[in-house]
Amino acid sequence: MNLILLGPPGTGKGTVAQEISSRYHLPHISTGDIFRQNIKNKTALGQEVESYLNKGDLVPDDLTNRLVEDRLNQEDVADGFILDGYPRTLDQARALAEILENKKAKLDVALNVYVPDEIILKRLAGRRVCESCGDTYNIYYKKPEVEGTCDTCGGKLIQREDDSEETVKNRLKTYEEKTAPLISYYEQENILKTVDNSASLDETLAQVKEVLD
Repeated sequence: MNLILLGPPGTGKGTVAQEISSRYHLPHISTGDIFRQNIKNKTALGQEVESYLNKGDLVPDDLTNRLVEDRLNQEDVADGFILDGYPRTLDQARALAEILENKKAKLDVALNVYVPDEIILKRLAGRRVCESCGDTYNIYYKKPEVEGTCDTCGGKLIQREDDSEETVKNRLKTYEEKTAPLISYYEQENILKTVDNSASLDETLAQVKEVLD
């Protein structure tokens, strides 16, 4: 089974993808993780990617397409995959279709993960990350015992630049302009399915199971 996850940042696509990966034994391919790894390692690609992400903009298609094509040529995706965070534009969707066609494969499901914008804003702009161990908190949903201090290691909690309220709003605007048209695109392909992830994860996974089973 080959599927992609759609939805703006902050909908919990990554968590949903991990659960699907575990349940259906499919590799979880997250472009976000690939980007962050390159940024952490200060590669030339990572520095270029970071300049876009810090402004809340999308990484250019040509950079992303090359990363994804290389990943889909690896052996562990022979029996299926979950793409999380790609495609994000119609051009990327067409590029993915071409990549899969060359492999004599196709998408089975485009899973749209829906959450209202006001909840997304709290999830992202409220997020704080420990600069020492990487544990995450939220000033609305998951507060540390001591404000600004990690419960696990005592490290300082910081707000990532791309989690600022202004940047999050820009990311949502960018999504509406460039990524939301994918909903219509995959609807026309008759493979679009939508689940609501604004409540509990268990409720979301029940919806996912109904769709995928």
